[in-house]
Amino acid sequence: MKQFFNPIINKSIRVMLVLLTSFTALKAQTVVHGVVTDSKTKQPMSYVTVTFAGTTQGAGTNAEGKFNISTTDNSLNQIKVSFVGYRPAVRTITPGQDQTINIALVEDSHSLSEVVVKSGKKKKYTNKNNPAVELIRQVIAHKAQNQVENYNYAEYKQYERMNFSLSNLSDKFRAKKIFKNYQFLFREQDSTAIGGKTLLPMYQEEKTSDNYFRKAPYAKKQIITANKQVKYDENFVDNQGLTAYFNRMYQDINIYDNNVSLLSNQLLSPIANSSPEFYKFFITDTLKDVKPNLIELSFTPRNTNNLLFEGKMYITMDGNYAVQNAQLTVNKNINLNFVRQMQADLSFEKNNDGRYHLSQSDLKIEFGINKNKGGGIYGERLVTIQNFVINNARTNDTYKGPAQVIALNAEDKDDTYWQMTRPDTLDAVSASIYKNIDSLQTIPSFKKTMDIATLVLAGYKNFGAFELGPANTFYSFNPVEGLRLRVGGRTTPTLSKRYYFETYGAYGMRDEKFKYFLSSTYSLNNKSIYSFPQNYIRASFQHDTKIPGQELQFVQESNFLLSFKRGANDIWLYNDIFRLDYVHEFTNHLSYSLGFKKWNQTPAGSLVYQNLLPNGSLNNIDLVKTTELSAQLRWAPHEKFYQGKLYRTPIPDKYPIFTLNYTQGIKGLLGGEYSYQNVVGNISKRFYLSQLGFTDVTTEGGYLFGKVPFPLLDIHHANQTYAFQLQSYNLMNFQEFVSDHYASIAIDHNFNGFIFNRIPLLKRLKLREIIDVKSLWGGVRSENNPSNDGSLFRFPGAVGGGAGTYALGSTPYVEGSVGVGNIFKLLRVDFVKRFTYLDNPGAPKYGIRFFVKFDF
Repeated sequence: MKQFFNPIINKSIRVMLVLLTSFTALKAQTVVHGVVTDSKTKQPMSYVTVTFAGTTQGAGTNAEGKFNISTTDNSLNQIKVSFVGYRPAVRTITPGQDQTINIALVEDSHSLSEVVVKSGKKKKYTNKNNPAVELIRQVIAHKAQNQVENYNYAEYKQYERMNFSLSNLSDKFRAKKIFKNYQFLFREQDSTAIGGKTLLPMYQEEKTSDNYFRKAPYAKKQIITANKQVKYDENFVDNQGLTAYFNRMYQDINIYDNNVSLLSNQLLSPIANSSPEFYKFFITDTLKDVKPNLIELSFTPRNTNNLLFEGKMYITMDGNYAVQNAQLTVNKNINLNFVRQMQADLSFEKNNDGRYHLSQSDLKIEFGINKNKGGGIYGERLVTIQNFVINNARTNDTYKGPAQVIALNAEDKDDTYWQMTRPDTLDAVSASIYKNIDSLQTIPSFKKTMDIATLVLAGYKNFGAFELGPANTFYSFNPVEGLRLRVGGRTTPTLSKRYYFETYGAYGMRDEKFKYFLSSTYSLNNKSIYSFPQNYIRASFQHDTKIPGQELQFVQESNFLLSFKRGANDIWLYNDIFRLDYVHEFTNHLSYSLGFKKWNQTPAGSLVYQNLLPNGSLNNIDLVKTTELSAQLRWAPHEKFYQGKLYRTPIPDKYPIFTLNYTQGIKGLLGGEYSYQNVVGNISKRFYLSQLGFTDVTTEGGYLFGKVPFPLLDIHHANQTYAFQLQSYNLMNFQEFVSDHYASIAIDHNFNGFIFNRIPLLKRLKLREIIDVKSLWGGVRSENNPSNDGSLFRFPGAVGGGAGTYALGSTPYVEGSVGVGNIFKLLRVDFVKRFTYLDNPGAPKYGIRFFVKFDF
């Protein structure tokens, strides 16, 4: 019996070993990396195509000639290296292993000699009679049929992973004392890969989703079924805002769109309708050993400073003229800040009807202050699409509702779910990053570093349940208060997620008066009031100074930098304001707020409130009392922002923002002296204009019903600082113009270097040209004009070199500016000119204004 079973057992074991070996070999990854050089000059060659022979799987070499490609297909045993003007090189590789292969390309002397004989000089590139241009025109002509929108219905499952790391780290950095016991945090990769050899992962997010498309009526729906994200301490980081910012930077790349959004900019697609006017195209290879046959089409910008891609596409020769693969990068000269390297690899799969859909998108970008050396930040967004089904109609309920919905249990998925769902396997460091970051945040030195960063960047020093700040308001000065000292702070979610308290106290050395602020907030949704969506009730009282007509964005009135102003700056108010506010935001970015305001205002500085008595003498008014009810409705579809300690910093996008405000003044309620209604509407939107840059447009209109003195009219937003303010009139003086009805438009256009990129002496500086125009139409009806009614407050006249107060006539107020941006990658300088109402006392005719902005 034993002799009978032993051969069977031994044979079974051998079969299992063979199967196990085959399975292991099947899953083993083939990785090939190396450097491509010119055989004659020995110099590295960038943007050389390296693929696995007979396929389109591969990548281009980087600026240092390095490449790194991989595959799990162990039937592939050769790589092919090709570049225009050089002989293709084929090298044998060992499947299932990590190997280094360096290749020296040899010039194609035959093609070079032909050029010498025929022309004696390099042939000038032209679109005329160019087969590469004829091919791209065919691709453009077939764009519509090769997009998802061509189908009546489509659906698919999507996996998305985004990660960010500190990159290109030195051994000295890794050996720092802070990381002595945390070497497991670091990730090593091939030194030729984007980001360098040593990375320190800092962020990772994964999503799975079900996606549905319907052509008519148009609907696109994404249901996020699972979501996993690295989370930092809420006292330091807005995790939700961080996700929104990263998603805005790394948007989906649809090569079939005319413009591709990237890093808050738009780059013209190589298959845009107008691409032959901006790109050069070359047929660099044909692949006849694959089905369908493919043509390798390379492209490069005509002007390397412009916001354009370079790289190559593989076009199907089956009549579809579809893109099967694309490798996109950007030229090192591009007018794009802080980007060291960028690489996007797109792969497409064939549908049942013979057409293609995107199956994978892999976008990698490394950033750095210095583009050539030093540490930086490396980010990657991988999107994989599976189970693509066409023309399968679903019920109407599937397509209804918001474009994106998050399942209730999306954040509850365990590790087993993710291991089964991921289309690939994470390396050990990436798989444990969620746990590693939690561990990192327990390190005292890391917490101390975050605490210092929060103080420097946000102005708050955290003490657990209470934080002190903002620091930039501790000291300031102005003509009314003289030297102003202020100290304040607020509670944090550490104390309570329901109750929040905020306060400050200030003292003016010149007016010798104390000012203060107190507020108490109750969160109705048990979430931090500094997170989205907000839903809270707040009561507050403020006794402080204010400049009438000063509108500030992303800065407080006590900010030290606002101490420096042009012209006379002595029109002030002392305010006592009690407010009761209710705010309710919805996840679709529709929000409303209701408010009650009891406001007493007393003129200060050179501001005087006066009216005429029946006997014709002037009468001084020391106090104006109003009681108001207000409501605001706001809709900002697809809005993205980062919630800071003080303000929400918007992440610009193409979607409009609508705001409608209504205010009702009630005479006789708690001392209110006036009855009036005020309606104000505002619409703002960014328009992207492809290679011509983008335009920010804001329109606003208001109408005040009722008879009121000028302090209660719309006092138009003026700016007397040296900073350029987008939402204020930079050459208008404080309280210079008032209206009871008005309309305005502000247009700020950034060319993104479109003009300067064509000027040889300027394009190396990567400057960006800007134009800005603001116009305001308005007026005061006769019932609110003090020249018609002596009981109304007199418009103040010019005093001490300052401007008075006026109503707009039939001529609009107009100012415009031309600016140069991206100076030192941060600074914008505008020359501003005022075109109308130049005869008003103290009216400046022109000025220089500055604006600091971090932008890509």
